[in-house]
Amino acid sequence: MNYPLQLTFKILAFASQVSVADAQGNLIFYVKQKMFKLKEAVNIFADEQQTQQVYQINADKVIDFSARYYFTDRNGQQVGSVKRQGMKSIWKARYDIMAGETPVMQIAEENPWTKVFDALFNELPIVGMFTGYVFNPTYLVSHTNGAPLMRLTKQPSFFGGKFGIEKLADMPPEEETRAVLSLLMMVLLERRRG
Repeated sequence: MNYPLQLTFKILAFASQVSVADAQGNLIFYVKQKMFKLKEAVNIFADEQQTQQVYQINADKVIDFSARYYFTDRNGQQVGSVKRQGMKSIWKARYDIMAGETPVMQIAEENPWTKVFDALFNELPIVGMFTGYVFNPTYLVSHTNGAPLMRLTKQPSFFGGKFGIEKLADMPPEEETRAVLSLLMMVLLERRRG
């Protein structure tokens, strides 16, 4: 993948839909979250017409704060999973990225105050319309040894629908895939929280 990656949410859609493009603007993934599902279900396609599904993400529990989201490829083979760290994530978003049952990476929100100020200012008349330009949270993907690997940043936008992923260190292709899929699932979940 050619970094930085750009994630753009489709604004006028019932279900969450995200286009993921590389540094040259080439579409890498088209992500569509299924509506009206008790268990989260997300399909990831190679094209915007949604004809070539490459990955699927499914939750292990029905509407749960600490659900685990499993990634499978087009052949049904498990690629990995991501799990929110339950109560620890209330103040500062934290997720474990797993290979099988072993945590191999983690995602952590870099500054939780950004989310707090965004929520507070969003409630103010007129001023609240512009918080998407001022308060932009960042999330760091790091190896279990603490080495930073990737960073996801919310980019200034009117409706808060743009994010960027930059790669900070080299990593094996399977770990890179796990990290990107985890960031996609995390941004779908965290975007609802503010």
